[in-house]
Amino acid sequence: MVVVGGGTAGAVVASRLSADPTVRVCLVEGGPSDVGDDRVLRLKNWLSLLETEFDYDYPTVEQPRGNSHIRHSRAKVLGGCSSHNTMISFLPPPRDFADWVAAGATGWSYEEMLPLWRRLAVQIQPVAKKDRNALTEAFVASCHTALGVPVREDFNAEPFADGTGFFPVAYYPETGVRSSSSVAYLHPILDRPNLTVLTDTWAYRLDSAAGQVTGVRVRDKNGVESILTAGQEYVLSAGAIDTPRLLLLSGIGPAEQLRGLGIPVAVDLPGVGEHLLDHPESLILWEAARPVPPETAMDSDAGLFVRRDEGDPRPDLMFHLYQIPFTTNTERLGYDVPEHGFGMTPNIPRPRGSGRLWLTSADPRVKPALDFGYFTDPDGYDEQTIVDGLRIARRVAATEPFKSWIAREIAPGPALQTDEELSAYGRAAHHTVYHPAGTCRMGAADDPTAVVDPELRLRGLSNVRIADASIFPTMTSVNPVVTVLMIGERAADLIAGTLSSD
Repeated sequence: MVVVGGGTAGAVVASRLSADPTVRVCLVEGGPSDVGDDRVLRLKNWLSLLETEFDYDYPTVEQPRGNSHIRHSRAKVLGGCSSHNTMISFLPPPRDFADWVAAGATGWSYEEMLPLWRRLAVQIQPVAKKDRNALTEAFVASCHTALGVPVREDFNAEPFADGTGFFPVAYYPETGVRSSSSVAYLHPILDRPNLTVLTDTWAYRLDSAAGQVTGVRVRDKNGVESILTAGQEYVLSAGAIDTPRLLLLSGIGPAEQLRGLGIPVAVDLPGVGEHLLDHPESLILWEAARPVPPETAMDSDAGLFVRRDEGDPRPDLMFHLYQIPFTTNTERLGYDVPEHGFGMTPNIPRPRGSGRLWLTSADPRVKPALDFGYFTDPDGYDEQTIVDGLRIARRVAATEPFKSWIAREIAPGPALQTDEELSAYGRAAHHTVYHPAGTCRMGAADDPTAVVDPELRLRGLSNVRIADASIFPTMTSVNPVVTVLMIGERAADLIAGTLSSD
């Protein structure tokens, strides 16, 4: 068994399958190991990993209605983005999975996913009390007072419609180490004789013949190339950017696009790279009236969910409270950078805009083009969600005790008040929560745009499955790391079932 990508889902697949001593597993990871590396292991360090040697760092093409300066961070390290992110970990609400089933993902209902949630090896809990500070406590209190939303002690205790509180986070509070898929699933079993983990080894092409993959071409950090072959299946878990990139480089994708680059077509699969999803978020930035206390799990410990649509049980606005002045985009627009500052980030849980990913060269070293189609939905839903979010954030900011922490609003600034002004600012300053998904969409057998079936099998090649965020039929309303972990668990079940029936 060859698993390409030692990230959030790939680590789960490799760990679960190698628990059977008769199954040999080779896990291929393009980045280094995280073992013993506090730069990666300590959750508070997540921001310092962006645009470093641990990041593939993908640019975005011109966004006519959004921010064209966004760099999409994709982790280049064992554990993938679970070694690179804030580890905010939500079980998606039931209707998210109902949307998946409606999109053709039979067997992926909320009830069918719950057993996978319950067996996750990562440790998830609300931010520990020792990591909560007075600013975040004041924020939660003001969200409750200003908006009437309930304070949630544990967002994962039951499906929720709205609420405020401290996020559930996958980490070990006593040490500050992240409970990543690498830490939870791989570190304890790295000595298994039937598990081989190849780090600093990048997969750049699949060889195929007669409807099957025959090998994976890889290159190590010294430039030495080799071919890995599997006796049973190949599992692609390289993520929503690098899995479709690998397929396209291997001649698996839209035939016309591939021919235009001189890539021989192995499988004409038009959905590869299409349906690119993300969670865009904007920012309202304040200067702090006094220094922000140092207690924190990862500088974004508390949040808010709001439901505007009474016809849907799920929240349709999410906010992170950033306890640091996250000024990457506002500074570029000319706004001040405070010595002490914090902000709220209105986030679109189920955005209606989408985009696509494609190759610009047959050279594996050339990064793909990413067009997220930010704020291009024809009804303007995404744009209005950001405007509503900025207004709601101002209501929270005007309410004690959070109000006393604010010296002034820096961005968008009190001069901007109309919907048009807030929209223009919100779209110019928007960022990403680094949640690309959907580029190898799962769907029914009669769906011509689906890339994998509900068993995660890749169309056109009988011995390949995909297990990562690229299979999302629709975006989850919450941070997707838990869903990706469960995809890894489900993939392992599906493969193990096949092996046991052989």
